[in-house]
Amino acid sequence: MPHTPTDTAHSFSRLAHFPVTFFAVLMGLFGLALALHAAAAHFAAAEDAARAVLWFGLGCFLAIGALYLLKLMRHPAAVSAEWHHPVRLAFFPTITISLLLMATAIHGYRPDLALPIWLAGVAGQGVLTVAVISGWISHRAFEVGHLTPAWFIPAVGNVIVPLAGVSLGWIEISWLFFSAGMIFWLVLLVLVFNRLIFHAPIPARLFPTLVILIAPPAVAFVSYVRLVGGIDAFAHMLLSCAYVFTVLVLVQVPKLMRLPFALSWWALSFPLAALSVASFVYGGAEESRAHLVIGLIVLLALSAVVLGLLWRTGIAILRDEICRPE
Repeated sequence: MPHTPTDTAHSFSRLAHFPVTFFAVLMGLFGLALALHAAAAHFAAAEDAARAVLWFGLGCFLAIGALYLLKLMRHPAAVSAEWHHPVRLAFFPTITISLLLMATAIHGYRPDLALPIWLAGVAGQGVLTVAVISGWISHRAFEVGHLTPAWFIPAVGNVIVPLAGVSLGWIEISWLFFSAGMIFWLVLLVLVFNRLIFHAPIPARLFPTLVILIAPPAVAFVSYVRLVGGIDAFAHMLLSCAYVFTVLVLVQVPKLMRLPFALSWWALSFPLAALSVASFVYGGAEESRAHLVIGLIVLLALSAVVLGLLWRTGIAILRDEICRPE
């Protein structure tokens, strides 16, 4: 059938509901590429897979970025509504986090290309961190029910900065963002646990964000090791915290499996990637076979999760379940 103006108008109308949470897909893909690259130091076959996932992630970044930019141009009020949404506000830094992860993944192959991408990610992350936190402490009336582990995302973005920043020579900037990320993580950790313990359960659509608890200490461990050049007592504590949160999340898996699919399910991917990389880093530095095995097991689980999420996201798009008004 010929494409009619009505079809075009409908497509642009649906674009208004294209969510910023789609950028979490990119965090998962680039996280998988980094985990495969970390595994390649011990399992050479993983390198080809890392490159393939990186290229796929770059293609998805261009597609998702173009669609959201088009949304900004044609439906600026819809973007503004997301910015003022008490939950989706925390997902805006996924845009700059994707740039930082992209730069980190590319750095192993083309450091010259990684630098401008990393600088763009750092600048954007700095602006969004200040903007999001300013939004949190503004006159807006946030409720306890609005608080979810997704609020960790801005903090996670800051501790990602040293992953490529140290190798690129930006040591002081890396320490600045790492310090900011750590302090905001600790503050939000207290608030999130207060919400989880003393208030109503997280809504089903956002319950998968509970897995984000794993990400801050896991990423912080890798960044801290790169900043100080080795593993000390604080590094041990960070990795141990990541494992403790992993156990807490594993207990929730039966409940997670009963929930309907939503884009928030992509929150499972990046924390697993961070935990896998952290395990490989520790296993390589301390020659710990147990940690290498943990890293491999988590990597296999991550690969299965990402493949499953890609398949389920594709089905949701075909069934017209995404980009609908809430």
